[in-house]
Amino acid sequence: MRWVFVTALLLVVALFTWANWPTPALAQGVTADRILVRKSSRSLELYRDDTLLKRYSIALGLQPVGAKQREGDRRTPEGRYRIDFRKADSGYHRALHISYPSREDRARAARDGVSPGGAVMVHGLRNGFGWIGHAHRWFDWTHGCVAMTNAELDELWRAVPDGTPIELRP
Repeated sequence: MRWVFVTALLLVVALFTWANWPTPALAQGVTADRILVRKSSRSLELYRDDTLLKRYSIALGLQPVGAKQREGDRRTPEGRYRIDFRKADSGYHRALHISYPSREDRARAARDGVSPGGAVMVHGLRNGFGWIGHAHRWFDWTHGCVAMTNAELDELWRAVPDGTPIELRP
């Protein structure tokens, strides 16, 4: 019976260590001029002058296939937007706001008689759950946002100025 407890404890420690193992950091002072999110591969890529600076693994909305159509559909938008402001007091560590909905998104939603939704962000993990680390990527869990670990979001926060273009592809 003792070996079961010891084995379980070792597995928990190994999982926690893996989930919080640091990845190579983006160099200090580096500034990105473009973000590309590839929903199908669950990746967020930072670019400067068409040079890939870093690639991050991400989690998406609970309904990851297809573009956001309306409020509450739990889909992550697709299209070209901008990082238009940052939210230091987010319920998810920190957050960079994506300029969704665009004029076209609002027009489509109005045509369909629905609200387009909003408050789509690139954010960290829910406050108090940062210890989950990389394990959060095992499934899509947001309401339509792009989620990263807190450490990764801190890197993005430093490297991405407001106004940076972000393209979200299927």
